[in-house]
Formats: sequence, structure tokens, C-alpha cells
Amino acid sequence: MVEDNPLDVELATHALRGHGLDFALTCVETKGDFERKLAECSPDVILSDYALPTFDGLGALAIAKATAPDVPFIFVTGTMGEEVAILTLKTGATDYVLKNRLTRLGSAVQRALRESVERKERKQAEENLHRSNEQLRALTSYLQQVREEERTRIARQVHDELGQALTGLKLDLAWLDNHLPRDARTLHQKAKTMSAYIDATIQTVRRIATELRPGILDDLGLIAAIEWQAHEFEQRTGIRCSVRTTIKETMWRQDFSTVFFRIFQETLTNIIRHAQSSRVEVELTEENDRLVLTIRDNGRGITPAEAASSKSIGLVGMRERASLLGGEVQFHGLPGKGTTVSVRIPLEPTGQLLAAS
Repeated sequence: MVEDNPLDVELATHALRGHGLDFALTCVETKGDFERKLAECSPDVILSDYALPTFDGLGALAIAKATAPDVPFIFVTGTMGEEVAILTLKTGATDYVLKNRLTRLGSAVQRALRESVERKERKQAEENLHRSNEQLRALTSYLQQVREEERTRIARQVHDELGQALTGLKLDLAWLDNHLPRDARTLHQKAKTMSAYIDATIQTVRRIATELRPGILDDLGLIAAIEWQAHEFEQRTGIRCSVRTTIKETMWRQDFSTVFFRIFQETLTNIIRHAQSSRVEVELTEENDRLVLTIRDNGRGITPAEAASSKSIGLVGMRERASLLGGEVQFHGLPGKGTTVSVRIPLEPTGQLLAAS
């Protein structure tokens, strides 16, 4: 309690005990004593007069907020106008009690202590939630990394091992075809049909391997991979897809390029499923040390409710991928005028730009 009048201290003590409170009270009068006591221990509540001979209540409040911001601070004063009372509450005081109405002091202290406990519990809950979110984000990042590594491994095995086996099988079939009697037309036709099946299977294997992990992303970089994916999208759907970039060809870190490429793939998938568009424009630029990927379509236009929906796993996944690298994904649509998806992720420092391996 910051108070210079022993009688007021006694009256406040009597009022608190009369309210059934059990407590230990330390009284200080000067700024130095107040700062020293706060340094020695953290009180459960601070009571302070507003006007003191060498010290004032607002000064005490400022010190308390700087030293013990979570401790309730209640003014117990003889007179306090409405403007001053509002000022103290805006400055951070928990409450104020007039000395001629000390019967209210006990309930004010109890309420302040109760709110203090609730604030501490809420703060702890928020810290736990933040920690859980950070752990979940780290796990998500790890799982995405493992997933990409596994996709890359499977793609290489499918392409190399299965592809080579099919190629060897085709060569053996060609050898058999060449050694069949010339008049065995049925057998020659069967060999030709089998060879065509093998060719189709080889193409399927290459397509599966490419969809798992396009080698062009690792070998030629992000820009080439986006141009290739846009061409594949146009060939498969008939939707015109153009790519424009103002960036010179460069190779970024693998995880950086992968995030952009996967978001681009998911955007094209959403266009096929929902947009009802006939044209897609893709632009890759650099703005304020950020790489910006913009995808515009001329479809029906995404609604604000759809863009904000947590039920869309695809949109949530796109945002999460970007946030893992400190970036963001924004969706903007107008009814009948299409949708614009903007991906902005900070560029890696020059020293950390690595060629994809």
C-alpha cells in the first residue's frame, strides 16, 4: 500500500479484514521504497493513494506497470474527479475506491484478484495454444519435407527401375519378332500389339513419375517447371494458360521452389474443379524482396465465404505451405469476372540461394 497517512492505512486494513480477507500488508510512502519493495517481491495487489507529499499515484502506477504489469492496481483516495478517475483507468489502473466509501474496498480487491487469476489462466492458455501451434507447424513442415522426399524417391524408382524394365522387355520383344518366321503373320501382329502396349505403359510410367515429382523442377528450376505445368494443363484441359515473368532464370532452394510449384498445381486443380474458366494468366515477379506468383482466371469468381472457409483443405494447405516460409496466399474474386490468387514469399538471402539438387 502506497500511503503516507497511518490512519488511512488502519482504516483500509480494517475494511479488508471486515470483508473476510486474510492478508499481509506492507506500507510505503516514497518512490524509492516502492521500487525497492517491488524488486524484493511481487505483491498480489497494490493499493495507492492518488496524492502524496513527494510522490503521486500516477507515478506509482507507471512504475507498477513497468515492473509488475500483471498485478492489480487500485487507487484508494480521498477525492477524485470523474475526469481523473477515467484517466487512471485508461492509464492501466484496475479500479478506484474513495476513502469515504471503504466498505467497497474488500469487494474491489476480491474482484481484482479474481480477474488477475483469470488473466493469468487466459495468458497461460494462449501461450500453450501458441506453443501447440508452433509444434503443429513444425510437424507440418517436417511431414511436407518427408512427403516430398518420398515422392522424389518413388518417382526416381518408378522412372528408372520400372522404366528400364519395360524398355528391356520391349527390346526382347523386338528380338523375338525379328526371329519369328516371316510367314507367321498372326505372331508378328501379336508382337506388334504387345509392343504398342509396352509403349503405352512406358508413357504411363513417365506420367506417374512426373506427377509425383517433375524432374524439370529439380533440373531446370521453378520458372521452367511452371511453364511446363502450364503447358501440360493447357494440353489436358483445353483451357488457355499463358505464363509471363520479369525474372531472369535462377535456381532457388529446393523447398522454396517446391512450395511455389505445389501451390501453383493446387490452384490449377481448383480452376479445373470450380472456376469454369476458359483462360488462365500466370505472372511471376519480384516485389520488395519477395517472389510473387499471381494466377488469374476468367471464371465464375471465388466468393469471400469460399476463400475464408476452413473446410477447403486445398486452400488451407496453400496458406500453410506459404506461411512455413514466412509468406502468404491471398484470394480475390468477383462474380463472373474470375479469381486472382496471389502468393508472396520472402526471397532467401543471396548467400542461401542454392541450386536445386
